[in-house]
Amino acid sequence: MHRQLKPFANRDLRRRMAVCLLACLAVPLGLAMMAPSAAAQSAIANIQLQRRVKAAFLVKFLGYVDFPAGAFGGPAAPVTIGVIDADDLVGELERAVAGRTIDGRHIAVRRLREGEGAPVHLLFVGGRDPVRVGQVVRQAAGAMLVVTECENGLRQGSAINFRLVDERVRFDVALEAAERNGVKLSSRLLTVASRVQKGAQ
Repeated sequence: MHRQLKPFANRDLRRRMAVCLLACLAVPLGLAMMAPSAAAQSAIANIQLQRRVKAAFLVKFLGYVDFPAGAFGGPAAPVTIGVIDADDLVGELERAVAGRTIDGRHIAVRRLREGEGAPVHLLFVGGRDPVRVGQVVRQAAGAMLVVTECENGLRQGSAINFRLVDERVRFDVALEAAERNGVKLSSRLLTVASRVQKGAQ
């Protein structure tokens, strides 16, 4: 003889089944919600890696540059890297230059504001907007070697411009822009550049 479930028992059973169903659905839903987060974390890690590579390049550049006579205030004066609009790069540079010297000179890193005319040996101008970068470069009268990371950065007056090639950091060189400031770039640096622009573009 079958025993008939009471109405409240049926409601309880339905409630338990609904909770179980929701729990089962929640697992794939939760995994789907985590996917964008994992992609975002990967993108952030990639940007951080690019910053580290650029910082390492900037320090290496100093070893392949002959600065003009009178570029330094004295035998103990440091080689100075100035950074505009790339605060996250400052920390990477400070770690990269720690304990290192160029021709016996310590390397100093300075965070600069746009329009600040502090004399530096190498100026890195961050940002992807070529119009704004061009304005900053034209204002940087005291910079001897200007490095950018925007599209067509060489057209904006920089001597070296970073760009991504197959997701790797590469750089182009404009010899005329370097020579304008009395800076001579080593042929060893030119051999590893993606492109070398010899005259005005």
